[in-house]
Amino acid sequence: MDWVWETLNRVERKMEKVSMRSAHKIPYTARDGIHDDRSDDANIAWWTNGFWGGMMWQLYALTGKEPYRQIAEETEQKLDRVLMDFNGMDHDNGFRWLPTAVADYRLTRNPASRNRALLAAGNLAGRYNCAGRFIRAWNDWEGNTDDHRGWAIIDCMMNLPLLYWASEETKDPRFGQIAINHANTAAENFIRSDGSVNHIVEFDFEKGGMIKSYGGQGCADGSSWTRGQAWGLYGFILSYLHTKNPLYLESARRIADYFIENIPESGLIPVDFCQPQEVLWEDSTAAAIAACGLIELAKAYEQNETGQESGQKKDGEDRCENVYMRAALRLLKTLAQKRVNWNDQEDPLLTKCTAAYHDAEHEFSIIYGDYYFLEALMKLAGKELFIW
Repeated sequence: MDWVWETLNRVERKMEKVSMRSAHKIPYTARDGIHDDRSDDANIAWWTNGFWGGMMWQLYALTGKEPYRQIAEETEQKLDRVLMDFNGMDHDNGFRWLPTAVADYRLTRNPASRNRALLAAGNLAGRYNCAGRFIRAWNDWEGNTDDHRGWAIIDCMMNLPLLYWASEETKDPRFGQIAINHANTAAENFIRSDGSVNHIVEFDFEKGGMIKSYGGQGCADGSSWTRGQAWGLYGFILSYLHTKNPLYLESARRIADYFIENIPESGLIPVDFCQPQEVLWEDSTAAAIAACGLIELAKAYEQNETGQESGQKKDGEDRCENVYMRAALRLLKTLAQKRVNWNDQEDPLLTKCTAAYHDAEHEFSIIYGDYYFLEALMKLAGKELFIW
């Protein structure tokens, strides 16, 4: 598609300049168009710190330009400090080391990268609660009154590929078994009957079983935080790709159908599909992440692996072309036209990203929005370095 390559080339032209300005940083957001830096000791364990390296690896895979590789390797090496920090290691190990160490190892077979990724996978597996069959979310820390021992979050679906990779790499089924058990628990307890998802579910950490849900980063318990919808959509289709379990394909489809039905006429995604009408806050990251998931869902049906059985063919037409791929393209084209900062003198790509509905600040740049926008374009161009 001409549009895909034109847009991807525009991104690469901008990122060639941005990468040089931010070469020694690990950005999360930007102030006055300039990337911040989360690589200091106080912030090195921040959960988004793998996405900058992931962008560099994707751009290296696309162009072969050595500066991208060098920046990615520097980012990966900086994260070694986190591997020795018990409190810094958590359910988001996949977000840190899939786009860095695993990406590096897939491309270069660097044994040091394999070691880093396996250390991260082992730590993630160690968070598994056997009674509840889930991977625990946040750590508890001094001064915090919440007890997280029974908490799991929909975001963790995106971290499971680190465990699938570890099983494939070591030929040890334990990692994959934990990922599958967590995915099964999430399919049963996170997805509501209409296809919307909970952000946080609390389980009985001693006996198992769901206790309650929490609104988390959405506007209220029972609402529909859009980035959570996107994590669930993309996370379940990734579990399907690794296992071929039709439960995960069906779970991704249900979430995708709900997401598509609730896309506003503008094509711009709110922070929460259930937020009050007078609240206009957006989250462009949700659009970019959902687009990645929709593309993979479309491809799964296009390959006709389970499409006939699950009723996704209608009147001889391919549902993925008519619904999922079309929705992905709509989201990406809307972002490119309305929510990408194409000024190459400023660092971020996506604008109007929001971390959480109840945060004090809304609609700013966030690095994982930029990453998933790039990844979606790479998928469509057939050039993606698959890191999940």
